[in-house]
Amino acid sequence: QVQLVESGGGSVQAGGSLRPSCVVSGLIISRTCIPWFRQAPEQEREGVVEIGRDGVTTYADSVKGRFTVSRHNAQNTLYLQMNSLKPEDTAVYYCAAYWTCSGDEFSTRRVRTWGQGTQVTVSS
Repeated sequence: QVQLVESGGGSVQAGGSLRPSCVVSGLIISRTCIPWFRQAPEQEREGVVEIGRDGVTTYADSVKGRFTVSRHNAQNTLYLQMNSLKPEDTAVYYCAAYWTCSGDEFSTRRVRTWGQGTQVTVSS
């Protein structure tokens, strides 16, 4: 059974940083692709970044240059370093497991399992 558990969200002022983590069980993160999504109130869930088996990353334009995803294979854990945070980054952040690593970028239809999410709040 695949499980993903996020933690490390919080509240910061604009310009601050946070580093949520995603602990994965039931699959080996170095052998698959893992995305991060986020969902703001009354908005659709949107993709933030994907990291592939080979470590290649794809970022949403809105976070390029500010967010960095990494993974600690021995701990089967991913991290999302978020710098220069803006109020518009306020959302619940989710990591997920895909059914397949091929297909439309940031498609929620590819997701087999979601984490429970971690809240990030950025004040101006």
